[in-house]
Amino acid sequence: MNTNSARRTPTADELNQRGAENLPGYLGIVIKHVDTSEVRSELPVRKALMAPNGFLHAGSVVTLADTSAGYGCVANLPEGATGFTTIELKSNHLGTARDGTIECTATAVHLGKTTQVWDSVVRHRETGKTIALFRCTQMVLYAKG
Repeated sequence: MNTNSARRTPTADELNQRGAENLPGYLGIVIKHVDTSEVRSELPVRKALMAPNGFLHAGSVVTLADTSAGYGCVANLPEGATGFTTIELKSNHLGTARDGTIECTATAVHLGKTTQVWDSVVRHRETGKTIALFRCTQMVLYAKG
């Protein structure tokens, strides 16, 4: 369901540009697809994203999942909303990666006027292995009037 009928959905290129000088761009997150029900993204695994133990840092995975869900929220802001903030997130880490690319698919679960809920699944592209399951709740923000 698109509660965003009066707004144009941003393109993947626009979202990549928006995040270029912020954490998503710094980490190398690339948005590949965006619409009102799904966002797909990827992140090439490299040494800077690893924990000292040599495995992919959980924070790298969470950032990919949260960024994807957040951009989904942007694509679905209700009329009059000025933005959003993540108010809760949960992540179950089921595996890891040492190389290749991790991919994320974020899907809308609830698109309300005051909150949105998004699920993200992060997988290792080369093996198809699920790396993490993620859910977040975002609070939609409005200007004080």
